[in-house]
Amino acid sequence: MKLVLVSGGTSDPSSTRMLADRIAARVLERATAAGVEVTTAVIELRPLAAEIASAQVTGFAPPAVAAAIATLAEADGLIVATPVYKAGVSGLVKSFFDVVDQDLLIAVPTVLAATAGTSRHALVADEQLRSLFAYLRALSTPTSVFAAQEDWGSTGLADRIDRAAHELVVLLEAGVKTAMRDAGTHYNRVFGGAGQGADEVEFDSDLMRLATGGSAQGSPVRPVRPV
Repeated sequence: MKLVLVSGGTSDPSSTRMLADRIAARVLERATAAGVEVTTAVIELRPLAAEIASAQVTGFAPPAVAAAIATLAEADGLIVATPVYKAGVSGLVKSFFDVVDQDLLIAVPTVLAATAGTSRHALVADEQLRSLFAYLRALSTPTSVFAAQEDWGSTGLADRIDRAAHELVVLLEAGVKTAMRDAGTHYNRVFGGAGQGADEVEFDSDLMRLATGGSAQGSPVRPVRPV
């Protein structure tokens, strides 16, 4: 199975990447103990910032972003870590997932993580990341992981990491991604932009003719006389 880490850290070294690495290390330990073979891949968003912006503006992913999305598509499990800016998730993280097909992560088990300078932002992962990944229909673990500056040496952070890693491994071991996608459930999948499904629209109808300035069949449009 493949575990993909997505880090939105903008510094080097990055506490956000450090947190993602710690979670991944614990996942690998628990997976090995459970007899589940897991490999890892990392998507660092900082070097992709300009290309992500280009993809948002043009609607076409440059090669580096396309490669990152291809890596994401192979994920059996996911760890997403974001720094917190102005009481919200990183715009870089949000922008990256804005250019990802909205059905790419259906049923993918995901650990949500966030870092900040103060514990005042402790709910950002649950309030903002969780809603984003609920929209993408990923399976977020019940435990999210938040780390403020004062948390790095605490047993509380280690406990949260261990709990989230355990939850992720349980989902990986159960094969929920494959089982859900192959269960015959008809997902309303949308891979592409606003033009997707345009060939299913009935343009030759009274409603569409009226919407485009014409008239319904048998109801010619009469000019309106000025009053």
